[in-house]
Amino acid sequence: MAEIQDRLPENARGKFYVDRQCIDCDVCRDTSPKNFSRYDENGYSYVYKQPETPEEYELCEEALLACPVEAIGDDGS
Repeated sequence: MAEIQDRLPENARGKFYVDRQCIDCDVCRDTSPKNFSRYDENGYSYVYKQPETPEEYELCEEALLACPVEAIGDDGS
């Protein structure tokens, strides 16, 4: 389960985030490429754009559920 205190600093402000558990598996970037990106220097994913449409929101939720190490969180807002 993602921990808000371990939220990566590259994440865009908002509901979804990736924490330090990320193993750079590419699932979130494949699932929701408009919202997740890779931080090449350190080799992990982060939310570079919060969802703006219902479709993007659904894909971010799907990415959250598909993450194999539960590194994607939802801050509850």
